Amino acid sequence: MMTSYEDELIHRSKDGDLDSFNLLIEIYQGPIYNLTFRMLGGPQDAEDITQEAFVLAWKAIPGFKGGSFKSWLFRIASNACTDLLRSRKNRKADSLDAIFPEYNPLPSSVESPEEHTLREEVALLIGQQLMALSQDQRLVVTLADLQGLSYEEIAQITNCSLGTVKSRLNRGRANLRSLLLKRQELLPPEFRL
Repeated sequence: MMTSYEDELIHRSKDGDLDSFNLLIEIYQGPIYNLTFRMLGGPQDAEDITQEAFVLAWKAIPGFKGGSFKSWLFRIASNACTDLLRSRKNRKADSLDAIFPEYNPLPSSVESPEEHTLREEVALLIGQQLMALSQDQRLVVTLADLQGLSYEEIAQITNCSLGTVKSRLNRGRANLRSLLLKRQELLPPEFRL
C-alpha cells in the first residue's frame, strides 16, 4: 500500500519532477538491486539492470495508472532481467568464481570467526544453487523468500495467476532443497539429514 508521501512523489514524478523520482529511487534501490542480483548472479549485471530498470520506470511513469508502485517497479526490473537472460541464452556460461567475484560480507561483531565463515559459505552455496533454478522459479523464490512479497504482489509482478505463483514457488523451493541436499556436506550439521 502506498503512503501519502509516496503518492505525492509519484504524482510529482508523473508531472516530470526528476527530484521526486530520485526520492522514489532512494526508497526502492536496495530491494530492486537485491532482486536483480539474485536473478543475474553478479554485482555488475545487477547494477546495470537496476539502473536500466529505473530509467525505464522514469520513461514509463507518466503512464502509471495507480495500484502498487512497488509491484509495478519490481515488474519492470524482473522484465529487464528476463531480457538480459534471454540475450545471453546462447552464450557460454560463466564460472561460479566469475558470478560471485565480490562476495565478501563483513564479519559481525557478535559472531565468532568460525560462525562468520560458516554463514558466509552457506550464503554463497545458497546463492549458487539459486542460480541453478529455472528463471521463473528463481524469480518467485527471490520475491517471496528474499524480498518478503505476498503471493498477490508476486502475481502482479510476474503477470501470472495466484495458482501459478504458488506452484512455481513450491517447485522452486523443492528444487532448491534438493540441490542443497546434494551438497549437504557443505551445510552446517543442523541442516543435514
